[in-house]
Amino acid sequence: MSEFLGKTALITGAASGIGLATAQLMAAAGASVVMADLDQEAGERAAAAIADGGGRAVFHRLDVRDAQACSALVDSVLARFGRLDAAFNNAGISGATSLTEDQGLELWQRVLDINLTGVFNCMAPQLRAMRAAGRGAIVNTASIAGTGGAAGAAAYSASKHGVIGLTRTAAVEYARYGIRVNAVCPGYIETPMTVGASSIFTGSHLERAVSATPIRRFGQPREIAEMVLWLCSDRASFVTGGQHIVDGGASASC
Repeated sequence: MSEFLGKTALITGAASGIGLATAQLMAAAGASVVMADLDQEAGERAAAAIADGGGRAVFHRLDVRDAQACSALVDSVLARFGRLDAAFNNAGISGATSLTEDQGLELWQRVLDINLTGVFNCMAPQLRAMRAAGRGAIVNTASIAGTGGAAGAAAYSASKHGVIGLTRTAAVEYARYGIRVNAVCPGYIETPMTVGASSIFTGSHLERAVSATPIRRFGQPREIAEMVLWLCSDRASFVTGGQHIVDGGASASC
């Protein structure tokens, strides 16, 4: 598989989970992959593993809350590879589970700064670079929590609703420049953020999540990565402005 041969992809939140799985698929498809994450040790290890396997991957440490750093990273990609064909803005956090009145302004601001403003900080220079080239595809990570209410997760749900709104607006604005912008909306996926030691979810919460999923299991990071890969490929050339749900049927249930 070499549909991305000669192309360059930038992925944030790439040190683990969905971001890592997408980086692995992109590299296997022939892309030069720039992996960005706040976790430098894990990110460097992941990029080295891809390179050891014959792929092309480099790591950059990035805090998506830093707009200047996001812009500088895009400049670095262009300087090194000469092009930016695809971007997957995936970095995010879950926040905490509590009633809306107990979320608190500090948590609210942190979640929106990373999950929503972080996507904007990354998208702005990506769009600028792609508009100059007259082509490109961007995918932003939203969530099924961005398509409906999510009890106990006001900040997270609001941030993901915002990502969808930002995605749809950019899709309308930039289609004329040959740029497609989509959002992927995962359900419960088996990643460190969901089931790892630092997860905010309890065992009973996760059991209920699986029970509410018609396929009766968690999704795997690669299953989201496959959707991202397709959205970034020429196979999705008429697809833009969408919210692509990958949740094992959870949001289809009454």
